Amino acid sequence: MATANPGVQDKGKAASMAVLLVACLSTLVVNANTSAVSILLPAISDDTGMSLQTLQWAVTGYSLVGAAVIVTSGALGDVFGRRLLFLLGIGLFVASCVFIALSSSGEAVIIGRMIQGASGATILASGLSLITVASSGSEQTRAVALWGAASAVGAAVGPLIGGVLVDFTGWQGLFWLDAGIALALVPVTLRGVEESNDPTRSHSIDYLGTVLVAAILVPIIYGMTKATDWGWISPQTIGMFALSAVAAVAFVQVEQRVKAPLVDLALLRNITLVGSTIAILIGAGTINALGYLLSIYFQNPAVLDMSPLQAGVATLPMTIGLVAVTPFVTKLAVSLGTRQTVSLGFIISGAGFVALAFVQESWEYLYFVIPIVAVAVGMGLSNGPATAASTACVEPRQIGSASGISNMARYVGSSVFVALAASVYTGVAQGRADDGREVSDALASGLAWSCVVLAITCGLGIGMGLLGRYRQSQARGIDIAAAAASHSHTVPTPATN
Repeated sequence: MATANPGVQDKGKAASMAVLLVACLSTLVVNANTSAVSILLPAISDDTGMSLQTLQWAVTGYSLVGAAVIVTSGALGDVFGRRLLFLLGIGLFVASCVFIALSSSGEAVIIGRMIQGASGATILASGLSLITVASSGSEQTRAVALWGAASAVGAAVGPLIGGVLVDFTGWQGLFWLDAGIALALVPVTLRGVEESNDPTRSHSIDYLGTVLVAAILVPIIYGMTKATDWGWISPQTIGMFALSAVAAVAFVQVEQRVKAPLVDLALLRNITLVGSTIAILIGAGTINALGYLLSIYFQNPAVLDMSPLQAGVATLPMTIGLVAVTPFVTKLAVSLGTRQTVSLGFIISGAGFVALAFVQESWEYLYFVIPIVAVAVGMGLSNGPATAASTACVEPRQIGSASGISNMARYVGSSVFVALAASVYTGVAQGRADDGREVSDALASGLAWSCVVLAITCGLGIGMGLLGRYRQSQARGIDIAAAAASHSHTVPTPATN
């Protein structure tokens, strides 16, 4: 009987460990960086003189570019090499961190963050691809679960690390730290990770579709940002939305004609995929919008006047709620059904937003904790099953395309909803202040009305959860791993029988 060569086995195990190390550390750094930036914005505003209203582009611009790049980066990795794309993503991430850290203007910070959006999307897509190629079976399930856990830990510790660094090194410290960690991954990747690609994949890349995704989102977000000054029904605002509509029509035309479309439009006939994708978009959008609002509100001297570190600690219950509910998501989805679990999640999140809509200027921090946890737990319940359903409801050959659609939706939701919430918050607060209200009262009104909008959106999410007929018949390790990773990326999960 032939026996495996121990040397070959050891080499393969070492390669898998190297892949797992660089993939997990990179997603941890990327997600920590992403979650920390909202905490840094007041300090960046004070240092650069740019208003917080404009600086929200450091958040929305990141997600906007990520939405355009996430699918294309995966396709480029399949064609030219996943390790190569991963290294290019790391290099771009390091360069953007250094550029931001050296920036003296708000405009430069925003540009750097948009570059970072491209690098972050590339790192996440390529890192997960490297894991799935380097492992299989139960080993792959464990690797994906660790990758998802690293993503969640990054999101949790980001605001804390950002808050500490602002107090001791200035806001630039976060970007220097992230650049150093990411740079250290390069030699490990070069030495321990093998190159791989998909020889069966078409070499056609939908670059025009990538550009058009950005062309759709930029006018929408810019229109929302300026709506406070222009008015929501002003010719300028309507004109921005009209430009997005034109770009959307052009996008559909392009996707119908290219050889390897960014979005397979035929998949949009699948009602379960559409419903789960919109649910993912709403979930990602509302939770990121809330994180942005609370980071700004908690640090404002007129209300809670927290330091960046205090604000980072104060937003921690949101991440804890998301992570704590993860082990129960799959079992609950099996027990109740995926649709019912998604809808239940949005009901709980909506209740949390309704509670926050009653915010008063006199509220102490403790009044926020239970509503924040409710929003996070609800999003944890809805996001995991919706993410699993988005790939389990299609044919095996369509799983890659479906996961690309849901990943794009996650970025789109974050960019659009942060811009919307920021616009409502600023507009209402400014209007109340112009009417002679106290600044603290005006800010509380701005936060309240923003939460009203987010609560209404959760109502739409309830309906999206009820679309389709997908239901898991058993709990599998890959589903639990997918739930753990679902806050930042879609793990392709085939349907159970």
